[in-house]
Amino acid sequence: MTTHCILSVEHLSKFFKSGDQTLAVLRDVSFAIEDGSSCAIVGPSGSGKTTLIAICAGLERPSEGSVLFDDTALERASEEELARIRNQSIGFIFQNFQLLPSLTALENVMVPAEIRGENHARVRAADLLQQVGLVGRLQHYPVQLSGGEQQRVAVARAFMNRPKILFADEPTGNLDAETAKDIVKLIFDLNANSGTTLILVTHDNDLTQRAGRVIRLKGGGLLSDARRE
Repeated sequence: MTTHCILSVEHLSKFFKSGDQTLAVLRDVSFAIEDGSSCAIVGPSGSGKTTLIAICAGLERPSEGSVLFDDTALERASEEELARIRNQSIGFIFQNFQLLPSLTALENVMVPAEIRGENHARVRAADLLQQVGLVGRLQHYPVQLSGGEQQRVAVARAFMNRPKILFADEPTGNLDAETAKDIVKLIFDLNANSGTTLILVTHDNDLTQRAGRVIRLKGGGLLSDARRE
């Protein structure tokens, strides 16, 4: 039985101009991610990790190469099509939570579904917040929540639209060690239940150890690509 690749990256490069110099952030990177798998992207600061997932999520365009997301070539897609793909098929978790301060925890989780015009958004959002252990915090604003609680809200929001793929950029970077372990378990438990493809950028060894595959970048290039037994 052939496994479907939800994401295929071919000879990807990204260059930025800095005065008279051209800075290569990514150099000729290629890999493919199978549907339903988990992958950690690791490497030193400045190795191109965040730029790589930004391109894979359609947030930036490559200078060279191609990104095929669920059979759509992102580098040839219009801005409108990219926005639709992100809204319908992609979830995000960020290091700094990125919650809307004027909305409650429940309202923050509801946002992706409300953008899509879905019915029953409130019911699903409340259920997700219960799954992440925040049943008593639905009406709290981000400023009233701890860092760990805010990230739990962000995790719930990421799964709100039942994404095909979830990108997590240093999701435990702003958390203490104990809280980080809880968030790691939460992400992988929810991911297992939903069958979402999971791609993580992380320095967190616990996250890296739980991923089924580890891609290492160095100097913008692919250093290694290892699958776990």
